[in-house]
Amino acid sequence: MYGYAGKLLYVDLTSGGFKEVTLDKSFARNYMGGPGFGAKILYEELKPGVDPLSEESVLVVAGGPLCGLPFMGSGRTTFIAKSPLTGGWMHSNMGGSFSASMKFGGYDAIVIKGKAKEPVILKIDNGNVEMIPAEELWGKGAIEAQELFKERQGKDYDTFAIGPAGENLVRYACILGSGARAAGRGGLGAVMGAKRLKLVAIRGRGKVEVADRQAFEELRRSFTSAITQKLANYTKYGTPFLVNIINEVHGGLGTRNWQEEVFEGAKGISGETFRERHFIRNTACFACPVACSKVFKSLRNPEVTSEGPEYESIYSLGSMCGIDDASVLIEADRKCDECGLDTISAGVSIAFLMECYEKGILSKGDLDGIDARFGNGEALLELLDKIAKRDGIGDLLAEGTKRMAERIGKDTWKFAMHVRGLELPGHSPRVLKVMAIGYALSNRGGSHHDPRPGPEYAMPPEEKKKIEGKAKLNYEINLWTTIGDSLITCHFAENVLGTTLNEKHLTLINSVTGFALSLEELRNIAHRIYTLERCFNIREKRLAKEEDTLPWRILNERIPNGPAAGFGVTSEELEVMLKESYLLRGWDERGIPRAEELKRLGLDFAIDDMESVRRG
Repeated sequence: MYGYAGKLLYVDLTSGGFKEVTLDKSFARNYMGGPGFGAKILYEELKPGVDPLSEESVLVVAGGPLCGLPFMGSGRTTFIAKSPLTGGWMHSNMGGSFSASMKFGGYDAIVIKGKAKEPVILKIDNGNVEMIPAEELWGKGAIEAQELFKERQGKDYDTFAIGPAGENLVRYACILGSGARAAGRGGLGAVMGAKRLKLVAIRGRGKVEVADRQAFEELRRSFTSAITQKLANYTKYGTPFLVNIINEVHGGLGTRNWQEEVFEGAKGISGETFRERHFIRNTACFACPVACSKVFKSLRNPEVTSEGPEYESIYSLGSMCGIDDASVLIEADRKCDECGLDTISAGVSIAFLMECYEKGILSKGDLDGIDARFGNGEALLELLDKIAKRDGIGDLLAEGTKRMAERIGKDTWKFAMHVRGLELPGHSPRVLKVMAIGYALSNRGGSHHDPRPGPEYAMPPEEKKKIEGKAKLNYEINLWTTIGDSLITCHFAENVLGTTLNEKHLTLINSVTGFALSLEELRNIAHRIYTLERCFNIREKRLAKEEDTLPWRILNERIPNGPAAGFGVTSEELEVMLKESYLLRGWDERGIPRAEELKRLGLDFAIDDMESVRRG
């Protein structure tokens, strides 16, 4: 089948057995890949109400039709499971090359079930599947474990692994691939840890065929030329170049747990500072000439290097915690990688703790003697260690801000910065209304990859304040990001094709797959996938509109200073955007997909579940 390896691999860690299933062409056409595959597989394979950290949970590792092709941004891999952090839908992407190696090894997706009796490694060598003991790697850092495996088994394996945070079931533990590329969000590393799966390795000698090589090559050449020019700042600085722009121009850099949105220490942790003082080299994902990832070194401890931090990590570990020392952030980023921690959730959780400490809600004694004030870099580093081990106050931090606020009480929920339990990333919903409605409707929660901030950053300030047209823009962006995630490709790269679905996307997909899709069909594929993710959430939580909201602080406090002083979003404005969004998507007034829309999308199997929730 053009664009696909043609098989799915199902692995049962409990029995040690596995089976191969031929990829059905209609399944590929209707769900494309990545989270599309994951949504259908998870809806069918996972019983409602299953604990994501139980033996019955399911983890899907998926590629898409672009993976393994020489197309920029195509090296990404998607992981899909029920989230231990949010209790709902989660998919998380990592860069690198694992999805390409998975395709070369013969598989479009790996579906992992069950729980091993002892820690194991899943090793796949040109279709030969085996589980080998991982006792020697258990307890090792995620990067170290992969290095040790490759020394013993072969450098040509592509791998991903978890660190101690995943083993200790930290609810936002991440999965690390080769080169410290992280599938960071939602705690999918804890799903691996609960299954006692330390590492997955694959290698293969296959190749991926395309339907129309000439059309594909013509688009690829023009795309590559355009992207290297458009993303020149990413090549030079990486995503850290956004720090000064978002702070100084837009006034939307979350600071000290979003009490402010301008950070006075931003220059110390800007892309320019990282480049001038800490830069070692560029690194790149599979088939990518931009090389936006950077390896940096700490000046405090020159032996410490990290592939990162990226912008989101600088925001969460830096401005959110009031820390302006780039060396501390490099050390913190490396620590998160080795421990296997999502930098966004870890940093935002620590920022929440710091605000509790500074307000006198928690004492130094409550925090194991740590002086957890904003700006204390040593406290940040110590708390990260404690989170990974679930040691002392780290056991509370390991639960994420939603559960932390529930346990602490005293109205701390008002400044717990999450949506659906997933901590907010570094793009302000008070400055950007598209992000406000985008976060509220994101199936994952506080994710900036379902909405995207780029189109609204380009608007003048007065246009940003308006809610008119923002629900429609977010809907169009959602269709685009859903297809991009399902191909799978990098959103930085893909936006050269346009930030809404268009004929260029169609040419790319049809030249690879031969599906001969129309633009309307492509839009329906995106809407089908996003709606099925929504159905999964509703079936799991029996909630719809109740979760479509934003943190209290965002809805009730205005930005106090800076270029966006006075900006905000109210509950009333959010309500208007929600009503428009539901109408656009064929959902009812509670945000539950209507039966007729599910039928139109070919999701008849979800109708009874949605009607059950609708009836209460």
